[in-house]
Parts: sequence; C-alpha cells; structure tokens
Amino acid sequence: MALAGASILQVIPRLDAGGAERTTVEVAAALQAAGARALVASEGGRLSRELEATGAELIEMPNAGSKNPLTVMDHVGWLRKLIRARKVDLVHARSRAPAWSALWAARGANVKFVTTYHGVYTTGSRAKRLYNSVMARGDVVIANSEYTAEHVRAEHPFAAAKLVTIPRGVDMTAFRTAAVGNERIAKLSRKWRIQADNPVLVILLPGRMTSWKGHREAIEAARRIAQQNLPAWRMIFAGDAQGRDDYCTELQTAIDGAGLEDRIELVGHCDDMPAALSLADLVIAPSNRAEAFGRVAAEAGAMGRPAIGSDLGGQREIIVSGETGWLTPPGNAPALAEAIASVIGMSPEDRAAMGRAAEARIASKFTTAALQRATLEVYDKLIGRQI
Repeated sequence: MALAGASILQVIPRLDAGGAERTTVEVAAALQAAGARALVASEGGRLSRELEATGAELIEMPNAGSKNPLTVMDHVGWLRKLIRARKVDLVHARSRAPAWSALWAARGANVKFVTTYHGVYTTGSRAKRLYNSVMARGDVVIANSEYTAEHVRAEHPFAAAKLVTIPRGVDMTAFRTAAVGNERIAKLSRKWRIQADNPVLVILLPGRMTSWKGHREAIEAARRIAQQNLPAWRMIFAGDAQGRDDYCTELQTAIDGAGLEDRIELVGHCDDMPAALSLADLVIAPSNRAEAFGRVAAEAGAMGRPAIGSDLGGQREIIVSGETGWLTPPGNAPALAEAIASVIGMSPEDRAAMGRAAEARIASKFTTAALQRATLEVYDKLIGRQI
C-alpha cells in the first residue's frame, strides 16, 4: 500500500474550527487509512477528539502559535527531537509561526518539508513579507485555491516551480441531504425558533462573527428586502463570537434599529453545519475581503443549496453566477439585496434546480476525497514511494 509505514508530522497551532484545522484532520484520516502513521503537533482544541478518532496521534506542543523568537527557537529543538524519536519522514506546516520552527527542524533532521498556504496574508513591509515567506519555503508548496496560488506567485516568485494547487474539499458523506435525518433538522429548528407550522424561507449566513464576513451588509440588504412584497423569510447569523462581544452588540443594535428583530437572529456557534444547511433555503457569504477558498459556498453547494457570495477571491471558483448561485460586488448591500430577493422570488422548483447544479459542481471539483488523494500523492513523491 502507498505510504504504508511512513510517518508524517503535521504542525499547526491549534485544532479549533477553521479550514487549516479541518484539513489537518482530513489528511490525518487519509494517512491512517493508507497504513501510514499520522502525527500532529499542536496545542489541541475543539477538533482534538475528532483527530484522535481517526487513529492519529496528537502530540501536545505548548505555545505552538507563539511568535516569540525564543519560543520559536525552543520549538526547533523540540521538533527535531520529535522527528528523530518518531522516525518522521516528512513535516507538513500549516501556519506561519510554527512553520519557521518546523522548517529549521526538518532541515536539521534532513527530512522533507511541505507547507500549505491556507490564506492570503497581508504584507505591508519587507519584514512582514519575510515572515510570510516561510509558507513558500517547502519542498512543495500547496495552495488551497487558484486565487491563493496567484497570490503566492506574486508575493514569492521563487516558489512558482514547486507550487501545487489542491483545493479545499467538502466531505460528501457528511454534507449530503440524505445523511441528515429529520431529527437533527427538528432539533436545530427548535433551537433557532423556526416553527414547522409557520414555514418561512431561511437565509443562512454561517461564519465567525467578524466584520469582514459581511454581517453589516446583510443587515442592510435585509432592511431593503423587508420593504418588498415577498414570501416570508428569516435570516440566521450562525457563528462563534470568539470574544467579539462588542461587534455582536453592534449588530444587534443595527438589527433592532432597522426593525428586523423578528427577521434576523444571532444564534452563536453551530456544531451541526450539515443540519444547518439542510434547514436553509439560501446561503449567503457576503465577505468584504477575499476568501482564500470559499468553504461556505462549497458546503452549501454540496447540500444542494444555492449560495450568494462576493465576487472576489476563492468564491469565484466555487460559484457560477446565475447557475449555482450569484456573485455580487463586495460591500454592496443593494446588489446583495437584489440577489437575495431574486432567490426568494424563485419557485421552489427553480431553487431546487439551481441547488442540484451547485451539488454537481462541488462533487466534480471540490471534495475531501480529492484533497486527500492529491495531498498523499505529494507526500509519496517526496519520500520516494510510487502510487
């Protein structure tokens, strides 16, 4: 079996919610299934149990996300000892701070080094560009979208020849309508106070509560469509505040001020996104900054739900405007309102047809299985095994 007996170490600060964290778990699962040994050095977090359920080993790395130069140097020695003790064949870094430690440790131990560029990092200064450049110093550099790959080529031209694009993927076994039972949907309906005997069209904005995710624009769009003669609807903001309580208070004040307190609700973190997407009729991701990939739109598509996203970044690769959803200019609440109103005004049959087109696109281009296969191929080629 390909990679059987190999030891692969992934390094990431924490295992909370996020694209890099989720991909770490997915790749660990694929390694274990291939007969390899999957090791993850991290502080741990919300996804730790899920990681360990794959059979992978979580190795606690205190202060894994520290940017303190002394801590970084301590981590170099710690990782080098780990690499030698566990006979690691390859190290894969997924975040900048521990990537510097991982790079020097891997080079010192003479093992292969891979990085994944999970986001488009701001530069601003020469020092910041140098700091970011560690993510372009792998023997192979993986970009999670074509948009991210273009950014890497522009910022770090020296990495162009070793750059590989492996898009984020959606777990098509979990994110499919047939996998979500009525009981899960009913449970979430009760929690979100969506009454089965009073059907409304549900508009879902999933994502952590931060200003660049477009909540302000969504509230203004909702104010505009509330003035139109449309079928009943509700808008749900589902996401972890992550300590941004002032921002949530600001949003609630704006909702109340617009008279939308019966239309929009902040429901906090959701730990059952397949059920949330099943409950939704439309998913919106009106980010006013570029998404490196566009996970929300991809997961919505996998569940057969049309999505409205901003016309920038990785979302352009996920959504085909007019076919699987719509792309609207970032920060443009009137355009967002027009797109939402268009979906609300569609017949259920037309919405379902758009959802089926979205599902087919995700299934053909953006699956977890494809991500796992492509990543293991990178590992295998670097350490000398053939698939």
